[in-house]
Amino acid sequence: MEKQLVLLSLVALSFCNFAFADEQALQDFCVADPNGPVRVNGLACKNPMLVQANDFLFRGLNMPGNTSNPIGSKVTLVNVAMLPGLNTLGIAMARIDYAPWGLNPPHLHPRATEIFTLIEGSVLVGFVTSNPENRLISKILQKGDVFVFPKGLIHFQQNLGHGHAMAISGLSNQNPGIVTVANAVFKSNPDISSEVLTKAFQVDKHIIDQLQSKF
Repeated sequence: MEKQLVLLSLVALSFCNFAFADEQALQDFCVADPNGPVRVNGLACKNPMLVQANDFLFRGLNMPGNTSNPIGSKVTLVNVAMLPGLNTLGIAMARIDYAPWGLNPPHLHPRATEIFTLIEGSVLVGFVTSNPENRLISKILQKGDVFVFPKGLIHFQQNLGHGHAMAISGLSNQNPGIVTVANAVFKSNPDISSEVLTKAFQVDKHIIDQLQSKF
């Protein structure tokens, strides 16, 4: 009996290890290199004796982002690529600026939940639940409001005011990643075939061609 309990405990522990490994994934995939000396999901660590204060510093979130683009928004992301000290800490942040009626288009973060705080303006936010419900959950936010976008779900924000808006977001991964829906579908490299997209969207081919040309 004691041996069976030990065996069951080991099996349970192994499943826990798999679960934690999946939860802490820091990138889309990790291709194995059997000859490489380092095994890491993310970035290798700097020698701690060479660490400086600047490794934990990012400057510039006080500067408004340039929103003079077709969608009228700009995301200034602070992830591990910009702030090396974030490595393994599981957090990142962003400043989002919006021109009047500017949009942060539908997108998702494959590795992070996002907590969104509106600092200035009036902004419509929303996310869509997974299949089969595909339920839209949305709210109009005012200055000081906080909203959460669950990990991996498509979400968006649009400035509803006549002035600029600005928000700060926290993300639960040092490399949250972003998949912008329109870019992924109509700007893939190489292109997704028009036959696939016409059947998926149930529209004529010329509409798909027009959408792809815009990207």
